[in-house]
Amino acid sequence: MRYMIQLVKSASVSIGGRLISEIGYGEVVLYGFKSQDNEKIVDKMIDKLLKLRIFPDDSGKTNCSINEVHGQLLAVSQFTLYASVCEGNRPAFNICMPSDQARHLSEYFEKRLIEKFPSAKFGIFQTDMQVQLINDGPFSLILDSEELNYEG
Repeated sequence: MRYMIQLVKSASVSIGGRLISEIGYGEVVLYGFKSQDNEKIVDKMIDKLLKLRIFPDDSGKTNCSINEVHGQLLAVSQFTLYASVCEGNRPAFNICMPSDQARHLSEYFEKRLIEKFPSAKFGIFQTDMQVQLINDGPFSLILDSEELNYEG
């Protein structure tokens, strides 16, 4: 599982001009799955996400979690996080989880995240979405379960 986390002043998701979700100060989490991912990895990645101390404290140092700053969270599925352009110029998606399996894992991710962070907002899986955000900092991180040695 891979995250692209961005601190934001605000963010929203629209579909066909219709607002679906919006947040104020907090983080946008784009997330994607590779074929070997499972529920155990999702649980570990959610725990890591919510414990990350990436928000500034009163001194301006990145020392606070999303809960400590009373931030908001918008999570959007994005299978292209596992795209590869190692060969040629067209992205290859062969390590991405197939969409039927990814849908199940995305639903599980949303359910578990809501249990631990009830105010979380979401995009809609496998839908053409327009995501708008005002990046704060800018501050962006990539977090990968494989690099964290999370195994299922």
